[in-house]
Amino acid sequence: MFPKLALISFAFTSVVVGQLVGTYETETHPRVTWQRCTRGGSCQTVQGSIVLDANWRWVHGRTGYTNCYTGNSWDTSLCPDNRACAENCALEGANYASTYGITTSGNSVTLKFIQPNSNGKNVGSRVYLMASDTRYQMFNLLNQEFTFDVDVSKLPCGLNGATYFAGMDADGGMARFSTNRAGARYGTGYCDAQCARDIKFINGEGNAEGWTPSETDVNAGTGKHGSCCHEMDIWEANSISTAYTPHSCDQHNSFRCSDSACGGRDNRYGSQCDPDGCDFNSFRLGDKTFYGPGMTVDTNTKITVVTQFLTDTGTASGNLKEIRRIYVQNGRVIQNSKVNVPGMDAYDSITEPFCAATKVAFEDRDSHGEHGGLASISQGMKNGMVFVMSIWDDHTANMLWLDSNYPVDADPNKPGIARGTCPTTSGVPSEVEASATDATVTYSNIKFGDIDSTY
Repeated sequence: MFPKLALISFAFTSVVVGQLVGTYETETHPRVTWQRCTRGGSCQTVQGSIVLDANWRWVHGRTGYTNCYTGNSWDTSLCPDNRACAENCALEGANYASTYGITTSGNSVTLKFIQPNSNGKNVGSRVYLMASDTRYQMFNLLNQEFTFDVDVSKLPCGLNGATYFAGMDADGGMARFSTNRAGARYGTGYCDAQCARDIKFINGEGNAEGWTPSETDVNAGTGKHGSCCHEMDIWEANSISTAYTPHSCDQHNSFRCSDSACGGRDNRYGSQCDPDGCDFNSFRLGDKTFYGPGMTVDTNTKITVVTQFLTDTGTASGNLKEIRRIYVQNGRVIQNSKVNVPGMDAYDSITEPFCAATKVAFEDRDSHGEHGGLASISQGMKNGMVFVMSIWDDHTANMLWLDSNYPVDADPNKPGIARGTCPTTSGVPSEVEASATDATVTYSNIKFGDIDSTY
């Protein structure tokens, strides 16, 4: 996956993040069910809920309602430094439906891309699956499979309805960082392999020092620090293209980075994490008729997405050796597409030989191998990972890395450049936010369990 510096691209001007807890809006987590399955097709329903990521929330002075952050700038009287920010700022509860366009019903979660509200509008969102009101649901993916249904029919070029696993703390960081008073209940502790620097509070402190407002997003910016961890993208998609991608890190718990050590646009490979990952995008890998409207996997209708995490020992204590994808649609099981790239074997899953071959065929830097590859992310999976659901647009690369030719100045006939049929002029956030006001994504029927038990 390409940089997510602009993952948080909302237009609700008072939506930010803090570590203390306010009292203006009661935090009530929308309920959602999911299932835990065992071999033989036995599945037990689990009562869960979701929580909105803290970076979207309103945060204000602890003794009043003055915004700690407005537009894309901090209030320096409340946040003269990072520590003071945590001491002075209170994080509020969320009105999920009316402010953010987030709703649940039974086993489904629907995220609207644009939600008009009393403050203007909210753009995009990110939520986490909860085990309780104060802890995220943790998943050990090794020797297991994860399945969900998704409807991407209303996601045009430039949008990404993404589900993934992040190596976050189960409590949102409260135990490790004493200044974090909000924790998982308020969606704190986000991290990813891009070492996201647009996160406003990291490790229980603000990210105000050295904050640079974005030139393209009036509500976002980049701080001195970033938040890093293993990331397993099981589904990045719109109606045109999809990819699944592991991203490993050298450290196996979430950690804070600083400046150029976070990588990013000016020093992409400077962090302790793999920003590129090892992606399986059927279109990029030579099958241009597999995924899309009216194709083998038809994005006009609901899709069941199965991801299997196979280990070298066939047990949860082994190391990850293969990530296999299966689709189910209209009662038909569809095996993953096969690679059709000169010089490559006909791989149909992510393995170390596949990853090495794609880096050579596409002439890409092997940051996957440099950071330990599948063996490294195995260690993160053993710690447990948090399930993330999101919808977003891209202020860095217009989502072209997912659904168009990227880089745009490269020959699209060169292996690895063409990733989808969207025009290279598509995905501009200002245009997408104006034209895709009805865009939504629905995730439902989440199942987790033994291999071949969830579909």
